[in-house]
Amino acid sequence: MAFRRLFHTDRIELVPQTPEDRELLSKWSFDSEYYRNLDDDPVRPMPASFYEQWIGQPPKQGGEFQGFMVATKPDGLRIGFLTLFDIKYPNASAMFALGIGEPEYRGKGYGTEALGLMLDYAFDELGMYRVGLRVMAYNTAAIKTYEKVGFMREGTQRGAVWREGGRYDVHFYGILRDEWLAKRG
Repeated sequence: MAFRRLFHTDRIELVPQTPEDRELLSKWSFDSEYYRNLDDDPVRPMPASFYEQWIGQPPKQGGEFQGFMVATKPDGLRIGFLTLFDIKYPNASAMFALGIGEPEYRGKGYGTEALGLMLDYAFDELGMYRVGLRVMAYNTAAIKTYEKVGFMREGTQRGAVWREGGRYDVHFYGILRDEWLAKRG
């Protein structure tokens, strides 16, 4: 039997996170555009030690997580990260986060490719039934990507994020295994 490739496409591969990646994640935290699209926490530069809770450490609360770095091929340049977190095996559900930290690689389809690999991994390897995510309403590029691969908006938290004097909604998206398999073909 021929199995699907789980961890690479022609342009990228998902590679294990290493302690050295803490410095890279810290560098990306200094990019306020990146950080404001990634998270609803207040934007602030983070030291590398902040990322110890995600790399090489067991989760402190909630469900299990599986994290990877997104690396270009063939040079292995780490351009972003992705993670399945709050994995709950009894429910076969998880949440998802993705960030392309290197600015010159944004908007060129790398995130979409990484997302496809992660969904294949979640559904085909981990046996998930549902993968969800949260996204700020102003992050229209990410929303377009999520909807293109088959995520459906499931709800909105109105006015949940405060940015530069304004309130913004947070949208909740999800995709079910059968929806992904139908979209993937």
